[in-house]
Amino acid sequence: MTLRGRRRRYHVMATGDVAPSTASRHVLVVLACLLGLAFAAFPLLGDASPTKTTANTTFEVHRLAGKGDDLPVTVGIPFPPGLLRDAAQVRILDANGYEVAASVTPSLAWHVGPGGIRAVRVQFHGPPGVYRFAFDAPRTMQTHAWPYGDGLIDGRPAALATLTPAWLTASLIAGPQSVASRDEAYARYVDAQFRWARALPKDDPTAWLFDRPSTLFKAYVRSGRADYLEAAEVSYRWYMAGIKRDGLPVSPSCGGGWLPDGKPCDVKYVYIEPILLAMALTGDDSMHDAVTVAKMADLWQSGGWNGPPGPYRHPKDYFTERLAGLGLLETVAAFELTGDPRYRERIDARVGWLYEHQGANPDGLGNDGSWRNSWNVHENDPNGSGDVRGSSPWMSENIIDGLWHAWLVTGDPRIPTMITGFGRYLDTYGWIDPKLLVPPHDWRNGCSGPRGLIAWYWSSAHASTESLAAIQESEGWYSDGHDVELGLPIAAAWYFEKDPAQAAALKRRFTALAASYSTECAAISDTARRFNWNNRGAGVAQWMMAQPAGVGAHPVAGVSR
Repeated sequence: MTLRGRRRRYHVMATGDVAPSTASRHVLVVLACLLGLAFAAFPLLGDASPTKTTANTTFEVHRLAGKGDDLPVTVGIPFPPGLLRDAAQVRILDANGYEVAASVTPSLAWHVGPGGIRAVRVQFHGPPGVYRFAFDAPRTMQTHAWPYGDGLIDGRPAALATLTPAWLTASLIAGPQSVASRDEAYARYVDAQFRWARALPKDDPTAWLFDRPSTLFKAYVRSGRADYLEAAEVSYRWYMAGIKRDGLPVSPSCGGGWLPDGKPCDVKYVYIEPILLAMALTGDDSMHDAVTVAKMADLWQSGGWNGPPGPYRHPKDYFTERLAGLGLLETVAAFELTGDPRYRERIDARVGWLYEHQGANPDGLGNDGSWRNSWNVHENDPNGSGDVRGSSPWMSENIIDGLWHAWLVTGDPRIPTMITGFGRYLDTYGWIDPKLLVPPHDWRNGCSGPRGLIAWYWSSAHASTESLAAIQESEGWYSDGHDVELGLPIAAAWYFEKDPAQAAALKRRFTALAASYSTECAAISDTARRFNWNNRGAGVAQWMMAQPAGVGAHPVAGVSR
């Protein structure tokens, strides 16, 4: 068949007023079955139906730094588990349905459920505009791939391609997510924050704490917005350029650590999740290699200057919810990126430490649902008087985020009980009673209104209100700046909570939390990392609360364990 004939054939297949052929109808049926298998094998209920996903395979190419109509385009396309087995089946079609010569290579694999290709990197040349990808027939027009950096002009992509949020959320590249609707209060909050968070914070290393690149990538997944993706792309490349490539991944060398803050042994700045997201969403494979990923993961395993992580065995053990949560989250990301069984074993170990800490705390005070630890040790005064045994509500959000991602890849039955346990603790002990919020000790920022919630800076099921208020007065003014991310532990508990009364309490709390989504609150920019801590894990809460209460507690067959 001639080239013109092939183009005519694909044009006819893409035309909406032409009935699909028997082969085409067969492909759609198979696609629906595969998507159903993917969602059944993953330990969650998919948000998008096969009909939605097959209708949203368009994408748009935007000109950034390039000129003319022969732009080098590199785009990542993620796929749900089990949907794509052969990258040779992926074709790129222009707005008229003609196939475009393209290079398509697998970039990520699924290591859970039915497996398959998790993402492909697509490269082609063309003008700005709307295209479509298909995976129902072998690609017939091929071009050569090029290094990702060759498509950059003065550090910016010549072009950027954005997929639809319907496809992105259904792909499960960031776990289950819902498409951000125009009238969603949380989406408006993120948009308002982005107005001040958009600029690349090169001169403020703390602005990268809690993982700025992943936060931006996830905002793109829910919205499909090109400005979010562009900010994520440049942030990712700047962040990864600061990773220390030489040296062993142990203190004091700390290979795999982050250099811009001058403290490569400070593991709370070491993030592997953005590598996974960049590979899947931009196709950028230029900023990492297997050795670098291993060093980053092994630095978390050695603990950097904090020492090796492990079980909480003594009431005066050093423990922070942030290190425990981020360490689990990045270990999960390392496993998702590589499939290395070492990281799978480390996930199991970290989940086990948290399970024992919550359920059998060595202080003998019982299981109140928190990961109770010492305020004095937290403040580097282990032998001081008047210790307060408790936990940080907003720092514990990092643990919930890590547990959620661990559950997605393991289905570990210990995880739902931990999440619901903390959800009950947070609802009972985590929030400051409005009766205490009287001048001059309101502690809230007025942006959320008179009914705005505020969580304790340091909470406890055992300490007196006076002890907690003293810490709040000293350290916790405006801790309601952390309300937004606390939507995640509330919603995650809802997703797993089987008790109707507890679920109703969680629903009321999440509804009340909406006051924190005000654009006035979003405009507060005195701490640049607020954008990250608010939003890195909070987006999925919108999806969780749209599910029936307790649906996650039902076991699903076929999950990798």
